[in-house]
Amino acid sequence: MRNRRIAWKWVAGVTAGTAAAAGGTAVAAAYALGPDVRITGVADNVVLNGAQAAGRAVGVSGADLARARVRLNGRPVATRVENGRMVVRTGPLREGDYELTVAVPGRMGLPGGVRRSRFRVDATPPAVTVDGAAPAGQGVQVTARSARGPYRMTGRVADGVALTANGAPARLRDGRFALDFPYPPDAVRLSAVDAAGNRADLRVPVLVPHRPMRAVHVTALAWASKPLHDRVMRMVREGRINAVQLDIKDEDGIVGYRTRVPMAQAVKAVGGYYDAPAALAELHRAGVRVVGRIVAFRDPRLGRASWKQGARDRLVRTPGGAPYGSQYGSMSFTNVGNPQVRQYNIDLAREATALGFDDVLYDYVRRPDGPLAAMRFPGMRGTVEDAIAGFLADTHRAIRPLGGTLGASVYGIAATRPHEIGQDIAKMGAHVDYVAPMVYPSHWGPGEFGMADPDAHPYRTVRDSLRTFQKVLAGTPTQVVPWLQDFSMRHRYGSAEVREQIKALHAVGGDSYLMWDPAVRYHADALDERA
Repeated sequence: MRNRRIAWKWVAGVTAGTAAAAGGTAVAAAYALGPDVRITGVADNVVLNGAQAAGRAVGVSGADLARARVRLNGRPVATRVENGRMVVRTGPLREGDYELTVAVPGRMGLPGGVRRSRFRVDATPPAVTVDGAAPAGQGVQVTARSARGPYRMTGRVADGVALTANGAPARLRDGRFALDFPYPPDAVRLSAVDAAGNRADLRVPVLVPHRPMRAVHVTALAWASKPLHDRVMRMVREGRINAVQLDIKDEDGIVGYRTRVPMAQAVKAVGGYYDAPAALAELHRAGVRVVGRIVAFRDPRLGRASWKQGARDRLVRTPGGAPYGSQYGSMSFTNVGNPQVRQYNIDLAREATALGFDDVLYDYVRRPDGPLAAMRFPGMRGTVEDAIAGFLADTHRAIRPLGGTLGASVYGIAATRPHEIGQDIAKMGAHVDYVAPMVYPSHWGPGEFGMADPDAHPYRTVRDSLRTFQKVLAGTPTQVVPWLQDFSMRHRYGSAEVREQIKALHAVGGDSYLMWDPAVRYHADALDERA
């Protein structure tokens, strides 16, 4: 039992004796019966937990209680009468065994009376041990071997402890429990209650490890192009990459394969550029992980069709009701708070996972650029950051039963400026398997990380920005898989600059990346894992 100080206040109700002051006969008659002292509110030999003890009310009844003396473990306890009640203050109590005595002295030759109540204070929550758990933040996490197939969590509690898992009673045998799931859940909520009523609540995230990934971005049209397709497959055969990020829904809102999702068909978003089952079969035969990228809320195809159909709340609006304009076009950004928009993207994620995509990676899972005061999100409750985190949680719950892994592409600035585009990394990280920060050196402005021109320093820029993300996500099961750049903006990027970024990733302990080139023409020699 662990010592723990508990603030305690005893309230003793006082019932006056029936003897009146009118005549000694009445007084003598009362004492002839003896001072019938009773303690109520704390039964003898009871065990009290911290919550019960903190607000406990103890009643004492009997004759002539104004003369009563109260002791706790033999020591006098101060009392006073307030509004006809005796208030007994014991002060802070440590865990342990106690005896409360109430004694009324004898009077006029008559015997006094003593009543005792013995109790124990136990305010220590019961311990729950989960086999294979590792420390994570303020709690623990466990690891599943795979996102697909059954999962079992085992552990133990002390004798006499009742346990529930995700709200359902858990079977215990000699204090051991075994919880079986058809697939690894996001987390398991355990609640243990001991005999004293102390409660311990524990949320145990279930991490599905993401094997080290070296991936390149491939658009749907690029995969349909034989020269570009063959170039990608050559990198696979040479062992330069072990994963391919293949677009599902792109920045134009077009789905690259022949999706059966009703919303995509209704807004004429079906591109059908490649055969998804055939592409997945080819890549999986080559031992390659396939990451399906879904551009979520930047969706001009859905936006224009929705405005035309009168479903205008699917779009981000101005205070005057017009579609919000941005650098991407006035109808390009759909509303993260709209249930139909959210469900459309979740339906695509579920379909892709069922087809065999190993990961779903959201992009543009954010609000548009610009001042928040100039935007309206019809139907959204709470903040944009909470809406995005909730959307990711809904998606994770939808694809985890199918064995899917979820990632979210985020801006590099989001680690320190979560409100600029509605990406709170800590909140998002609680609902994805990994975040993919776009730490492209070309996208950082002058002065970032103390550099006048971050684009000219690919190693330092990637290293310092990744350290920031690792700090924000420290103690969580969420991994960091950055986007690196193989394209040029202010400075020309070739094999050397690409290698510098990969070296920076390794320098901070990272082992996975996604490489971006919109033209899908990568410097293959820079992707050699031995570089």
